[in-house]
Amino acid sequence: MRSILRFIKFLIWSGLLLVAACVAGLYYYAHDELPLEKSPVTFELRAGSSLRNVAAQLAKAGVISRPEPFEALARVLGESAKLKAGNYEFSRPLTPLSLLQRMTRGDVNLVAVTFVEGWTFKQMRKALQDNPKIRVETAAMTEAEILEKLEISQPLGEGWFFPDTYHFSEGTSDLAILRRAHQLMLRHLNQEWERRAPGLPLKTPTEALILASIVEKETGRPEERGLVAAVFINRLRIGMLLQTDPTVIYGMGESFNGNIRKSDLTTDTPYNTYTRAGLPPTPIAMPGLEALRATLNPASSDALYFVARGDGTSKFSRTLAEHERAVTQYQRRGRK
Repeated sequence: MRSILRFIKFLIWSGLLLVAACVAGLYYYAHDELPLEKSPVTFELRAGSSLRNVAAQLAKAGVISRPEPFEALARVLGESAKLKAGNYEFSRPLTPLSLLQRMTRGDVNLVAVTFVEGWTFKQMRKALQDNPKIRVETAAMTEAEILEKLEISQPLGEGWFFPDTYHFSEGTSDLAILRRAHQLMLRHLNQEWERRAPGLPLKTPTEALILASIVEKETGRPEERGLVAAVFINRLRIGMLLQTDPTVIYGMGESFNGNIRKSDLTTDTPYNTYTRAGLPPTPIAMPGLEALRATLNPASSDALYFVARGDGTSKFSRTLAEHERAVTQYQRRGRK
């Protein structure tokens, strides 16, 4: 009996020592400074990402050496469900604990700017200039000069920056943030292009980005993105005019006063898809990731038309006759 009791005591003490060793090891890990492989390191924490996925991404980005201890630390502290999505930049070495805190509660030395899906480049510049924590270097620059600084070989900056929340240290320049947003757009665009459905009438990633910007502006409800994309893909396949108002409005520039008239639809500009076939010459806004995905993997549909119902949703139709009936039902009747 005594031998059994001694064995039980041994097991208990061994367990306690093991727990103590784990706690001590985790404490040491939490407060040990992480050497960054490069500086600065940028990291995108996507909405809905699991803790395990986030830890793996941090390790891949070179922010932490191994994902398992970081995951264990977050679970022990009960922070696994508090990680906030966004695009982070780490310019100085930090401890795993401070890293976790930065991505959950934020950091007093960390500020953010958000670029919204569907924004234009002009709106992006305003958001940067209005943020007092950002060092603005582009205020006196033309758009062409900004693109040259960023080494972006495009006629306009429109659409070439990814909409997201960017976290950075106070005093970061607007050019640095724009560079991060551009690199992130290129990464997402190239990834989605590689995953595109076969047989699309899109020859290049640039064409995909242009169409995705139209899908972004035309979608009232997120769940309809795939159908909206399908309509435009179907039209491109048969050589039908896209006839989309957002491109006309973009082409009107400062002359647009909030109302689009019939004369605007017949006034030719490079962006008037009522007078010109195919895609406009550039994107018209920043498409988000879901718009890119919908454009390159549209819903299975033979619809060629859609009209707003007035409640944020759209009625999709296969034929012009069906479309005319829908227009009468949801728009013309409302004007009487």
